[in-house]
Amino acid sequence: MTVFDGVLARRLTGVIAATGAGALLLAGCSASGSLLAGEGADDGCTAVVVATSSEKVNLMEDLGAQFKESAEHEGLEQCATVHAVNVASGKAAEYLSDSTEEWALGADTAPTVWSPASTVWTDRVASIAGEGVVAGAESFTKTPVVFGMPASMARALDYPEQPISIAEIRDLIADPEGWGAVGKPIWGSFKIAKTNPNSSTTGMSTLLMQAYAASGKSEGLTAEDVAAAEDFSRTFESGAIHYGDTTGKVLQNLADKTSGGGSSYVSAIALEETSLYNYNIGNPDSHTVQPGETLTPPDEKLVAVYPEEGSLWSDNPAVVLGADWVTPEQRAASEAFVAFLHTQAAQETLPEYGFRPLDDEIDVSATLNEDVGIDPAQPATSLPQPDPAVVSAAIDQWATIRKPSAVLQLIDISGSMDESIGEGRSRLDGAIEGSTTTLGQVRSTDEIGVWAFTTGISSEIDGAETPGIGVVREFSTLGGDKEGLRMSIEDLANSQRAGTPMYDAIATAYDYMQGHAEPGRINAIVVLSDGEDTDSTTRLDTLIQRINADQQEGGNDQPVRIFAIAYSNNADVDSLQRLATASGGQVFDATDPQKITETFQSVMNNF
Repeated sequence: MTVFDGVLARRLTGVIAATGAGALLLAGCSASGSLLAGEGADDGCTAVVVATSSEKVNLMEDLGAQFKESAEHEGLEQCATVHAVNVASGKAAEYLSDSTEEWALGADTAPTVWSPASTVWTDRVASIAGEGVVAGAESFTKTPVVFGMPASMARALDYPEQPISIAEIRDLIADPEGWGAVGKPIWGSFKIAKTNPNSSTTGMSTLLMQAYAASGKSEGLTAEDVAAAEDFSRTFESGAIHYGDTTGKVLQNLADKTSGGGSSYVSAIALEETSLYNYNIGNPDSHTVQPGETLTPPDEKLVAVYPEEGSLWSDNPAVVLGADWVTPEQRAASEAFVAFLHTQAAQETLPEYGFRPLDDEIDVSATLNEDVGIDPAQPATSLPQPDPAVVSAAIDQWATIRKPSAVLQLIDISGSMDESIGEGRSRLDGAIEGSTTTLGQVRSTDEIGVWAFTTGISSEIDGAETPGIGVVREFSTLGGDKEGLRMSIEDLANSQRAGTPMYDAIATAYDYMQGHAEPGRINAIVVLSDGEDTDSTTRLDTLIQRINADQQEGGNDQPVRIFAIAYSNNADVDSLQRLATASGGQVFDATDPQKITETFQSVMNNF
């Protein structure tokens, strides 16, 4: 039995055993944050609902099953069942900071325990909503923030024989020769994947690691150091392919051969070591592994690069929440579960899920080793988390130094967009609200355009009359026209509705953006559609071939990526997925139209 088989067997044994005993464990969370059907059913036990980052859902399932058999559980007056809800750390922090009276995702997922990736988030909630909300937040496991590089690329930099520094990565990003500077010109520019620090622990930690590298410090980082690192970090950000809420989608794209793979997509990914572990065992998006599921490791593994300057750690606290919705019975059961997380049995389980135990004396080498791209002796230097004020300074700075974007929104206004989504609103009303609500994220220096598509309309595009498209806003720098853009989008409510020439519209938008793409910007199309193509002359395969040709190895330093919103259950998810993956973009699930604004928020986090 391989390491992968052994770990998976243990995971599934825990899940099946718990189910057989009548304990109903969570098996994930939909995009809206709700428990999957049937998984929140009352089993007669007190519910311990754990809001946790995606990479810990599998872990919490196993630990929840073990908790049932523990001394901590025996001490309870009533049995308790653990349910895990997948909520991004930054999002949960936002929800808890806004209210401790009502959970934003609904009462059925209101957490009694919160386990974000870092105590930075609990500190932020404490500073906004009060220390009582997260009193006693304490780490139960840890994982370092690293750069995942395809093994062939790491070898090209003589790693691990020679250390790689953040400064060296910055220099490769800035070098016009890119990979050519180290003898690999065919690989093109050095591209890096990062997440949005407003919602992602790794995105936030990477910003701080950049500031540490620029300052030359290994402790005592200050807000003044962050300010002095502005040029260093701006150059580093210029290598970003795009941003996002989590690394899971980036890793899924890398694993999918149709994304181009290797350097045509990304050269290094800032991520937690546990996410790299999951990628290398065949679970790139760190989803909840189901009974009977087979994990297939990638053809080329990622190697964990531990920066020479040092790494921050995601210290993964678990805290019983001081929120109004937590009952006394839930508090008692939740406190028992949090206590169990610190036991020897729980700590010895952690490496099987790519995490490191608090006790460095526990041997992790059976699972965390070279086979999965990890060196358990690293990082040689651990960087301390700076004060909350320093973290805030770094996040505020990122708003001004992040890579600029050039985005063309392409909105379906076909007849089906008149369908109701409740409360007197149509799908189009929801799309308009989602698009306009997120305009606050567009900077005045960003370029943005908005097109609508349906049959029976036309617009002049690059000097040619183009059927099926209505130009809502000409593609240009936003400047001070945010309110004008809002009103133009709102005018879509009065548009005519007809057929769905989706492939033609995407093909036209892709050609247009190819002609207007600029180096140094995130060039993207955001396409929203609620149905299948009905009226195009362009074939899907022809369009995908065209996109693939632009994604050849190292051949395009200003790619146009497609970010698609599958809006309603009638959306052609498969076609949108193929188009997004071919371009190195992503698909976002808005099959519940009520969540369209939240989905737009996730999309715009990429830019």
